[in-house]
Amino acid sequence: MIRSMTGFASARGELAPFSWSWELRSVNAKGLDLRLRVPEWLEGLETAIRADLGKALTRGSVTLSLRLSRGEEGAALSLNPAALAAVLEALSEVEDQAMARGMTLAPSRAADLLALRGVLEAGGGGDDPAPLVKRLKAELGPLIAAFLQMRETEGKALAEILQNNLTRVAELTAQAADLAEARKPLVAETLRANLARVLGNSDGADPDRVAQELALLAVKADVTEELDRLHAHIKAARDLLSQGGAVGRKLDFLMQEFNREANTLCSKSQNADLTGVGLELKAVIDQMREQVQNVE
Repeated sequence: MIRSMTGFASARGELAPFSWSWELRSVNAKGLDLRLRVPEWLEGLETAIRADLGKALTRGSVTLSLRLSRGEEGAALSLNPAALAAVLEALSEVEDQAMARGMTLAPSRAADLLALRGVLEAGGGGDDPAPLVKRLKAELGPLIAAFLQMRETEGKALAEILQNNLTRVAELTAQAADLAEARKPLVAETLRANLARVLGNSDGADPDRVAQELALLAVKADVTEELDRLHAHIKAARDLLSQGGAVGRKLDFLMQEFNREANTLCSKSQNADLTGVGLELKAVIDQMREQVQNVE
């Protein structure tokens, strides 16, 4: 099964006093571009994420975000020495100025100082992050599995669209072959008329040489090789879709080959109906190419 490069997955979890949410999303890209947004203090987590995503994916611009929060309830409290020193210094300055003006202030209580913002903090500086990192690593597998499931679902829809496009290309190729066969008498008659015109208006022209040039023109107008290559490309594309996996680059190359044959068919057609088929071929091939850009 082929996979789309477009996907999304999310998850939530908690391990007291922490709670978090994951978001994993991707869009198409030429290669694999991983953009991770995880807290730096969770040592080893980013490395594990990169390793797991690198094993699971081959292409796509992938963004993973981890939003982590810590509840205040039950959180360890720590004193901020710098903030406390600044408060005490400010308090001393206030008391000195009050005394200079003959004013007496009520004694300050420790509880009042601790209530000031920044003096007492809820922090995890002393917590061991290892259990949290272990829990987060354990959640990576299910998260990536859900993400891949969505990419596979998208890929299934892409494969169906591409198969339908290939069926249409096959129909148009067969139609082009019928038109090319039907135009042969007209092409032959046109070449004979051109040959007679050239010989009738030339003095000393070598008839054999003129015939060779016209025969060369006839070969250049033959579209058999282009039609054969289109059939071969159709088979190759169907084989890749059946093979599945990371075949996006190969399919993209095939789209270029499809387009090249359609362009040559139009340039050689010398027939309005055959040109019309060639132009419709180009339109269907362009549709396929757009879809292939999303295949991993």
